[in-house]
Amino acid sequence: MTHPIEIFKIDHVVLRVADAERAVRFYREVLGCTEERRIEALGLIQMRAGASLVDLVDVGGPLGKLGGPGAGEQARNMDHFALQLGHFDEAKIRGHLQSHGVEAGEAAERYGADGNGLSIYIRDPDGNVVELKAPPA
Repeated sequence: MTHPIEIFKIDHVVLRVADAERAVRFYREVLGCTEERRIEALGLIQMRAGASLVDLVDVGGPLGKLGGPGAGEQARNMDHFALQLGHFDEAKIRGHLQSHGVEAGEAAERYGADGNGLSIYIRDPDGNVVELKAPPA
């Protein structure tokens, strides 16, 4: 018997953010996402991340208020999410991150949806952990 739910990829993640414009700058300038659309009435900004979306919900907006106060170091909304990269030149990635004042963790071999590959962890301006994942080895 086959399972009735067949998952293909991560469609989107939703992050509650304290400063929507700061978050947009980070995801655009640091990670190369593009703004897909805004729904101001909801406090929602959707950023294109390859074949997926990263939704940014302002904690002070209508959707964000539904989740209560904004998260902090001791009360995060999620552990992390991973973005698989098309190629992984660690030196260039680190240089780019450093130019934006973003600290990166150590590169390590980690398992992901397509198998093992190098990855590094960074934090966005709201403290959300983003894993930058190399294609599988």
